Amino acid sequence: MDEAVTGPADPAAGGDPLRWVRGWRRMVLAAGMFVYPVVTAVGVAQNSAGAGAVAGYAIVVAFCGCYVLAGAAFVRRHLPRLWSSLGAMAVLSAAALPFARNSALYLFAVVASFTAVVVRRYIVAIVTAGALVCVLVPWAVRPWHTGPGWLEALMMIFTTLTVYAFAEIARANLALREARAEVARLASEAERARIARDLHDLLGHSLTVITIKSGLARRLAASGSPRSADEIAEVESLSRQALTEVRAAVSGYREVSLAGELARGRELLSAAGVVADLPTAAEVVDLAHEELFGWVVREGLTNVVRHARATRCAVTLSATHVEIRDDGVGRPASHGNGLAGLRERVAAAGGSVEAGPAAPRGWRLRVSLEPADGSRA
Repeated sequence: MDEAVTGPADPAAGGDPLRWVRGWRRMVLAAGMFVYPVVTAVGVAQNSAGAGAVAGYAIVVAFCGCYVLAGAAFVRRHLPRLWSSLGAMAVLSAAALPFARNSALYLFAVVASFTAVVVRRYIVAIVTAGALVCVLVPWAVRPWHTGPGWLEALMMIFTTLTVYAFAEIARANLALREARAEVARLASEAERARIARDLHDLLGHSLTVITIKSGLARRLAASGSPRSADEIAEVESLSRQALTEVRAAVSGYREVSLAGELARGRELLSAAGVVADLPTAAEVVDLAHEELFGWVVREGLTNVVRHARATRCAVTLSATHVEIRDDGVGRPASHGNGLAGLRERVAAAGGSVEAGPAAPRGWRLRVSLEPADGSRA
């Protein structure tokens, strides 16, 4: 089932490719296709009467039911049920032709669009076949008194390609999310490897020297040599130097990275059900400000998740400022430890903090700094 149903098997990797249209968004996109059965029902009213009209309406209702079943099977990745539902939709589309005439071709557009999403490799064949059906059927059925269905053919091509494009955008979004997660994982592994390598090199060398010097001092002390005190002093100096080097080695692990905080913040907001509008790169920020802005992003997004009850959060960056804005309930200015500590950091860097309710609703946190020497162009 390589291209039969989209979506990775591992939900932790991002779920199905249409995850970006969960809830009411997905329902709106799917419900939009019900416009075509409505057009077909109008065609039934125009071209049939009595028992024929009742039969036509029943076919349209049955088609809508099969469409709902096909959508449920697609989401649940149940291939047999999906294909049986699509087959029933195709049969019902053909059955509607005597009652709705040209308008029944709108049902074929729904079938073609759904099939194009399921089997992407046949998109050209599906569009071509659908367009030919729309052109030839009205022309071939003489009692309808119509020529080739050029308008219906354009409708078929446009609808199928539009639905296919939406599905491809969803797949691209999923691939991008997986790529970002992989980049973050590789960066974390590389950092752990750096720490392990530096600690091994530093401690291996320093402890070896300390061991040798300590053994020498012990032997000198046993023989009563005054050099033992010098050796002990040198061991102390080496220990202090090793401690300094270890602290320097792990400082990179403890530092806050703006890019890392943006990546973690995106996952945090997603887990909290907040739509995240975050930059994908931090190159616009001055090098000297990246760590501080990382702290701002960490504190701001944490407060959004904890207190805002927001549905959307946006972060904007420039060379000298970072701003976090949400659409939550808003609240009086906070004097908690987190924001107080952030104000101290920003003040030490010569910047300013603005925090308070935003118009028309929500909360706004903005940190501004003076341009730093060596800023990126």
